[in-house]
Amino acid sequence: MQFESANPSIVRSVKQRDLINAWLRALGKGRTLPMIGEYGPDRIADELPDMMGFDVVGEGERTRFLITQEGARLAATYGNDHIDPGKRTNRYLDDAIGPTRYARVIASYSACVVRKRPTYSVSKVRDADGKDVSYERLLLPFGSTDAVEQIVGSYHAISIDGGFKITNLMGMQTRTTPVSVVNAVIDREFSRSPAHHPTAADVIELD
Repeated sequence: MQFESANPSIVRSVKQRDLINAWLRALGKGRTLPMIGEYGPDRIADELPDMMGFDVVGEGERTRFLITQEGARLAATYGNDHIDPGKRTNRYLDDAIGPTRYARVIASYSACVVRKRPTYSVSKVRDADGKDVSYERLLLPFGSTDAVEQIVGSYHAISIDGGFKITNLMGMQTRTTPVSVVNAVIDREFSRSPAHHPTAADVIELD
């Protein structure tokens, strides 16, 4: 899968732009990656239902992504809302979504780890009523060294047809296969915002 080089303006969702702007604020001058403890986007409580957190385990072809947080709306999107919330974390992404779906998304996660920069992808899919839906995935890398240690993911579904059914939209029982229309690594034209010091109230807790 080919990834284009892009700047942050490629991100369509206003909420996801807020998330990447907060990532840029946390990225200090001369550093390769921001640390997760320094990440403090505004109004994060409103976004958590559409977010996931991962620990990056292993390296190279053996890299896996351990789920540390899974939002409630995201669980419904992937048909996992029947699983007890306490059992949705501490499992690997490939086990959680199965080999077929994992094969569709692994390139975005791998590019985020290898390039050490956010990746952004958009897929087209249809809901249970046949409405066209755009599914946007933003992955943000974090680490205390030069290696990616955590990833924060934001996942948004929108439709120009108005309301749509989110349940199982990207799950195994979806009626259509998602079609990839955008795959980008956000590594151009970074303009870091002034230093921002998050308070305890706006720092994401993903442990």
